[in-house]
Amino acid sequence: MEFFRIKKDIPFMRRALVFNVISLITFVLAVFFLATRGLHLSVEFTGGTLMEVSYAEAPQLEPIRQGLSASGYPDAQVQNFGSSRDVLIRLPNREDLDTARISERVMETLKAQAGPAPELRRVEFVGPQVGKELATDGAMALLLVIIGIMIYLAMRFEWRFAVSAIIANLHDVIIILGFFAFFQWEFSLPVLAAVLAVLGYSVNESVVVFDRVRETFKKRRDMTTPQVLDHAITSTISRTVITHGSTQIMVLSMLLFGGETLYYFSLALTIGICFGIYSSVLVASPLVMWLGVSREQFVKPKKEKEEAVV
Repeated sequence: MEFFRIKKDIPFMRRALVFNVISLITFVLAVFFLATRGLHLSVEFTGGTLMEVSYAEAPQLEPIRQGLSASGYPDAQVQNFGSSRDVLIRLPNREDLDTARISERVMETLKAQAGPAPELRRVEFVGPQVGKELATDGAMALLLVIIGIMIYLAMRFEWRFAVSAIIANLHDVIIILGFFAFFQWEFSLPVLAAVLAVLGYSVNESVVVFDRVRETFKKRRDMTTPQVLDHAITSTISRTVITHGSTQIMVLSMLLFGGETLYYFSLALTIGICFGIYSSVLVASPLVMWLGVSREQFVKPKKEKEEAVV
């Protein structure tokens, strides 16, 4: 299925150096912000108290935040959970907080506000050690995904494609983390899940382009390597628009209407999809070209048949 078909190949590889310089600058900036600002980790990683309360009627979240801030919890995170009547409250660990009585003080604050009194459903305490284990496990999951993608691409295509795709995918991941570090957005487990999803989503686009490159090398012997890459990218543009456009519509709906619970998750996906298109097409392909991909790596030379000796 195609929305449109471009008859003349677009010469992307003529500007390959420009595209990669732009990518290098954004990558360096992302690393700089990660090193200087760091990530604003959520309660799951740093440890803290998690409370779930239920109201008879759907409450307004902003008065709850203001009341908790006035009671000494300015960093409290308040969001709906499940339904509009259920509220989830996260309180990060602090040295001046008495974790044994924190739930009692929070409930006193909530009951003092106007409106129906809330009902405490559950209280969970996440210690620093648990948060550290979650951060370690998350980093390990990210590493295993990267190794698995590299092995898959090396087996399906060739090592040059595997290296190029991994560099492009790491480019996407680091830029997502750089955005979260620069703006100090909360980095939580759902955001980590979004980063892992972007890895798989981005490599899928790279595989489609690389598969068309391999196919073109075998069919067109009159094209140079840059022309083959231009043809592969141009011929998959319609598919890219359909796939990424439909996915982005769904993600934008979560971003705009999903509430605070899904906001940073969908925001990470939005950044990842946009940069995933860019990196798969304009980062991975030039890297493959500069690593020396050629037709000889895909087309086996024809063996001349030996003439029978009479």
